[in-house]
Amino acid sequence: MKYYLFILLFLPLISLSQEKVEGMVMEANEDNRHIGLSGANVYWLNSQIGTMTNEEGSFSIPYSKKYNQLVISYVGFKTDTLTVNGPKMLHHSLQPSNMLNEVVVEKKRDALQKTFFSAQNVVTVNSAELLKAACCNLSESFETNPSIDVNFTDALTGTKQIQMLGLTSPYLLITQENIPMVRGASQAFGLTFTPGTWVESIQITKGAGSVVNGYESISGQINTELVKPLTDSELFVNGYAALNGRYELNTHVNRKLTDKWSSGLYVHGNLRDANVDDNGDGFLDVPLANQINVMNRWQYQNPETGFISFLNVRFLNDEKQVGQTDFDPDRDKFTTNAWGGEIDTRRFDASIKLGYVFPELPFQSLGFQASYSMHKQESYYGFNQYDIDHHSLYSNAIFNSIIGSTQHHFKTGLTFALDTYDEIVNTEDYGRTDNSLGAFFEYSYDNLETLSLVAGLRVDTHNRLGTFVTPRLHVRYTPWENASLRGSFGKGRRAANIFAENQQLFGSSRQINIQNMGGEIYGLDPEVAWNYGVSFLQGFNLFNRKGNFTVDYYRTDFDNQIVVDWENPQEISFYNLEGSSYANSFQVELDYEVVKNVEIRAAYKNYDVQTDYNSGSFQKPLQAKNRFFANIGYVTLPKENGAQWRFDYTLHAIGEQRLPNTTSNPSEYRLEATAAPYSLMNGQVTKVFSKHFEMYVGGENLTNFMQDKAVLGADDPFGPYFDTSIVYAPIMGSMYYTGFRYKL
Repeated sequence: MKYYLFILLFLPLISLSQEKVEGMVMEANEDNRHIGLSGANVYWLNSQIGTMTNEEGSFSIPYSKKYNQLVISYVGFKTDTLTVNGPKMLHHSLQPSNMLNEVVVEKKRDALQKTFFSAQNVVTVNSAELLKAACCNLSESFETNPSIDVNFTDALTGTKQIQMLGLTSPYLLITQENIPMVRGASQAFGLTFTPGTWVESIQITKGAGSVVNGYESISGQINTELVKPLTDSELFVNGYAALNGRYELNTHVNRKLTDKWSSGLYVHGNLRDANVDDNGDGFLDVPLANQINVMNRWQYQNPETGFISFLNVRFLNDEKQVGQTDFDPDRDKFTTNAWGGEIDTRRFDASIKLGYVFPELPFQSLGFQASYSMHKQESYYGFNQYDIDHHSLYSNAIFNSIIGSTQHHFKTGLTFALDTYDEIVNTEDYGRTDNSLGAFFEYSYDNLETLSLVAGLRVDTHNRLGTFVTPRLHVRYTPWENASLRGSFGKGRRAANIFAENQQLFGSSRQINIQNMGGEIYGLDPEVAWNYGVSFLQGFNLFNRKGNFTVDYYRTDFDNQIVVDWENPQEISFYNLEGSSYANSFQVELDYEVVKNVEIRAAYKNYDVQTDYNSGSFQKPLQAKNRFFANIGYVTLPKENGAQWRFDYTLHAIGEQRLPNTTSNPSEYRLEATAAPYSLMNGQVTKVFSKHFEMYVGGENLTNFMQDKAVLGADDPFGPYFDTSIVYAPIMGSMYYTGFRYKL
């Protein structure tokens, strides 16, 4: 009975609720956010029945079968009329009536960008610049950039080592999306583990860099931004083939899974299977090699909540065979039949970046970075054996906000790093574990008109380096229009991995001599250096074409350095600096569009790098004091479908270089005291058929210049004078290649 009374009491209400149309009127927007419109008119066409939306944009209007055209109107929005044939819930978005058709304003980014308003001296290499050369991997991405010098490390592995401000890559902080990447065990070959097509842009910072990224940077920082799943092409395929038997294939597959999630799969493979011995010394000019490199990226971004995240997972397997052309590992390994070696590397790394921008305070954010890597290298060079297994954990938490106004920013946070090394050199075990914890604070003042500065300080405690303070300062002043004057100084400190960074020593008969100083790392003390620099950038407009002129000078002074002494041809010595060691770098550069669509970049560099060795004070060996660089690029105007031609030519003129002392060798195994100057020329022609497809052909070392006696003692590789580490010029002659790029 109670049940029926309940139905009788509430039946009118139930019946009434079923005779309404209820819902919400919202503003249409690109982010599909639910923004209710308060005060919108909702009424039945040709009736007196109507209502208005409340503060949340909600409404309720009685329904009658006599009317089925519901009109929704609001000032400033287009009026809509909906057909409604019964009571229902309704959510509807109105389009703004003053919305203009989309206008796309495009400006092509310069291939090479120099900042006028940043306190730090930063040069950004964009994708257009990277396409000027085949640049199969990161180490080959700097051939058209005068800020970085690229040299071969030895006559065996074909590995290219970069230098900046006269110092080799271990003194650079090399990061991938601001997470330290090429360090520790990966110092020798790590740059070859990032395929060129994965690189979206490269930021080159001269000088001490920021304290946010750690204390190890001494001469500068190179940061690589990878392509993003959200903005990269859905499908990209790149094929490359060279006449010296080098083949590469790159594929990118990207998908936007939801409004917030995107994912990309990137696969790189390369193969080099031809015996190349252009100089006829019986040794491979470049190794036989193969590599498979797979990366999966996940990108999340939610503008409504302010969260941004990237997750990367990568696996790499890289194998190289070096030595004499007739070396067969299965038959000749650890024998005197033929000299050879193998370098097998497996690497796994994963990283995550989380960012949160406070929606109500867009100038304030929280960030967290973490990475883990496992790098395992097993290798032998003749009878020398070198194995290293490096596990690395890194994390960095950053809080970014302002002090009073947006002209005064600050960053602060904590860094933790853990590195374990299992390192075997022949029969010696050099395993160790390093860990450090640091805190940093960086203040930035930014007045775009005249002045900006970045002042940072960090304190770290390291189980082997102790507790220490790292200060850094960058200042920018604008004296007049289109000009930027910068100054910087900063301190850096690092624990050198002497074997991983100097693996070319294993391709020789040199004895290893570590002069133990009682230090914590290989018996040596850590390296400590100060870097100071000034630079001036002036932009100009001549004959309605833009250009800029740059001059900079930097000096690095070592308080302590681990000296790598090659002056005795029968040994390599490592010892702590006693005396002075410095590197002076001076560079002038001009960028200008000389005629329409023809751009020229020219630079002159002078290096004065001097170190006190046990045998005296000398200029750093294998370091040209003078270098000249020129790049000329010409592009035709693109047609509607994007078709165009691109031409690029690059000249490197390398001055005289001092060579390590070989006077104690028999005459047939001696080198001159210095290497004569020489020039290298590279060129590439690209035909763009459409926005989706292009092909290119190019050549390197067009003048076919090769070093004489690249392998010292090649006729007696197991003798006492064998040495492949003294390399000052190309080992291989001219090399020609072709390739294609396809994208959707």
